[in-house]
Amino acid sequence: MASLHLQDVAKSYGKVEVLKNIDLDIKTGELIVFVGPSGCGKSTLLRMIAGLESISGGEFQIDGERMNEVPPSKRGIAMVFQSYALYPHMTVYDNMSFALKIAKMPREEIDERVQRAAKILQLGEYLDRLPRALSGGQRQRVAIGRSIVRDPKVYLFDEPLSNLDAALRVDTRIEIAQLKEDMPNSTMIYVTHDQVEAMTLATRIVVLNNVTHTIGQVGTPLELYEKPRNTFVAQFIGSPKMNLLEGTVTSTGESTAVNLAHGESVTVPISSKDASVGDTVSFGIRPEDFVVAQEGDPVIYSGEVLYSERLGEVTVVYYKTPEGQDPIIAKIPGIANVKKGEKLDLTGIPEKMHLFDDTGHSFLYK
Repeated sequence: MASLHLQDVAKSYGKVEVLKNIDLDIKTGELIVFVGPSGCGKSTLLRMIAGLESISGGEFQIDGERMNEVPPSKRGIAMVFQSYALYPHMTVYDNMSFALKIAKMPREEIDERVQRAAKILQLGEYLDRLPRALSGGQRQRVAIGRSIVRDPKVYLFDEPLSNLDAALRVDTRIEIAQLKEDMPNSTMIYVTHDQVEAMTLATRIVVLNNVTHTIGQVGTPLELYEKPRNTFVAQFIGSPKMNLLEGTVTSTGESTAVNLAHGESVTVPISSKDASVGDTVSFGIRPEDFVVAQEGDPVIYSGEVLYSERLGEVTVVYYKTPEGQDPIIAKIPGIANVKKGEKLDLTGIPEKMHLFDDTGHSFLYK
């Protein structure tokens, strides 16, 4: 279908800078997901690609052709919005075919495209219904179908599942994943604040930083989860977020020894040849990579339980920390009998540990 290239793209409203230095290449057939905190510019970037927002600087290309000044209708892009925006007085068939009729496409071709899209989205039996007779998930599928019939170069999704309840979000997310499998050459860009959507749907994820207004990291879901480039990505990807503990380097080499601020010591199997003894670092470990320490295990963290959440498959334990500090969080498999006020020692899986320098950059990329 189409490849996209963004080079040094920027967006500002007067003196307010929203995005800057956006460099990104999207290959044909990828499903790229934009994620980031509120205000990071992910929807703005999507609208710039669609042509609904002007580009303040840099260049945007589709298949090597500059798009900065090209109007939205000429870009070969179809967009699915957060709201379904269906015509309430039109049937599903008429909603899906409306844009093609306006373009004066032959009736036979319109019918062929609508029937094909309906088959992909399992909407065949609903073509004669009005939107009010459909569930929320079905309405969103109609909105997606309205894009499919146009056979665009690029599909854009702006938080399409956020108006659905939890069960429908799961069902519709699976349907979008299946849609991508059925259309392997289609290029899709998807904006969401939901990490589960990002991790399960994306070919690659683009994490946008709301402080620097730039891209924090681009990579596959597992690359971002296992090897975050900085503390921002480390704490944004994953739920609950990664624990970060301040410490000081006590020895360097192929492994790094760190004295943690709360008194424990840990040896991290990460090279620190460019570091020096005495350097301030952040030791990172995800809640699911903590393990309840047994006798003889090296203790990484020892503290008083503030409260716990028994979720069935895991028990999420929150530790009491000094006022103003984020709680230390551990995920213990199964249903753990953990009580408030209890002291619980934790060790960790060495291969899952992370180290970041005093600027927040990962030692893995030095």
